[in-house]
Amino acid sequence: MKRDSRLSGVLHVLLHMAEQEGAVTSEVLAKAMDTNPVVIRRTMAGLREQGYVRSEKGHGGGWTLACDLSKVTLRDIYTALGSPSLLAMGNRTEAPGCLVEQAVNAALDQAFDDAETLLLARLGEVTLAMLSADFHARLVARGGRHDLQSVHAS
Repeated sequence: MKRDSRLSGVLHVLLHMAEQEGAVTSEVLAKAMDTNPVVIRRTMAGLREQGYVRSEKGHGGGWTLACDLSKVTLRDIYTALGSPSLLAMGNRTEAPGCLVEQAVNAALDQAFDDAETLLLARLGEVTLAMLSADFHARLVARGGRHDLQSVHAS
């Protein structure tokens, strides 16, 4: 089963953007994420609607952050992405009249609900600023510098 990695990808892009002096083009971000610029534009458009990024057209244009990293949580970004399904597992529904299936599904439904509640709560505790601080600690430990153009070069 294919995993939905949009949240991880968007967080990756946002942290790279936070390190840039100016606007970053969809092409540069797409190269960093090994995807098509159209995918980046479509995803970023949803974030722009929520006020997390802004876009500028023309020469020197591109995407910039429009938010305070300390005020935006992972849950905020998850919600801006349309709240995709958190769990890949689901219930069997081939025999809805079967009492065994009903008992199993009731137990699994409760477990799935509990897991989603816990995960959403954790996503709400982590800010983009916290991710940025972790990135900077890793960068210092490595003794390097951040350069979006070269860090993802093939």
